[in-house]
Amino acid sequence: MRVLSLVNQKGGCGKTTAAIHLGAALARKGARVLVVDLDPQGHATLGLGGESEAGPNLADVLSSGLSPQDALREAPGGLVLLPASARLAEFEESAAVSLGVEGRLRRALASLALDFEYALLDCPPRADGVLTANALAASTVAMLVVETGAFALQGALRALALLGETARAQEARFDVRVLATLFDRRTRFEREVLVALQARFGALMFDTAVRKDVRLREAVAYGVPAQELAPRSRGARDFAALAEEVAALRLSDGRELEPESTTAPEPARHADGAPLALAPNPARRPGRIEPLRPVF
Repeated sequence: MRVLSLVNQKGGCGKTTAAIHLGAALARKGARVLVVDLDPQGHATLGLGGESEAGPNLADVLSSGLSPQDALREAPGGLVLLPASARLAEFEESAAVSLGVEGRLRRALASLALDFEYALLDCPPRADGVLTANALAASTVAMLVVETGAFALQGALRALALLGETARAQEARFDVRVLATLFDRRTRFEREVLVALQARFGALMFDTAVRKDVRLREAVAYGVPAQELAPRSRGARDFAALAEEVAALRLSDGRELEPESTTAPEPARHADGAPLALAPNPARRPGRIEPLRPVF
């Protein structure tokens, strides 16, 4: 079973949307997919039509040792959900002063390894907490989800540094990939941000950038993936392309987070030292690169 943690240090970047819709896209390819909701707010649970406080859930698995099989629920889109509840916040608070709690989720998921091909872990908006540490300890891939908005690059670099610290502290071995979300190709600024992310992270970035699509928001509000509500929508197509990339991933056992591998080449800069972001300009003459205004 490949375990992918969807992480960032902030909310509103599309982690939950990506967990639900990437899961549904993989399920459409015939894979058995588990979605694990690690956020005490339970957004992935709600986005798949569940109630976070109804029945056994992930908080019982982590705090009381409940078998994860007893907390699984069937979900729309051919998915299986391990739901969240607000009691996850209580677990995180008590676990912060305990030892050896970071491996609880890994041990729980190990009992499901023969039942699923993928587990997608929707992490809370805190990359340095106990819940995210549990997710990373269980992961084969940490997927850093980054919206193409202001301060995206700085936030992604801080989150990447936290991932590296966690990996070294736990002696964990997971790969890192970066997913750009909430992308509007019509906006020059967002095109510049995407180019800057690609320049900084290079091969760690997925080729797919998930575009803004109201259908994705509507689907979550209805409690079903967009693949069920609007299978021909822009968002559904983007996640189908992302699923192809995820299925083709060749893992390297976490070498991206080794100290000598975390420093990417410096981006091009203006003469005054300000970073230079480049974006395609259909009006420019062939063979000439025209600098745009500094973004970061």
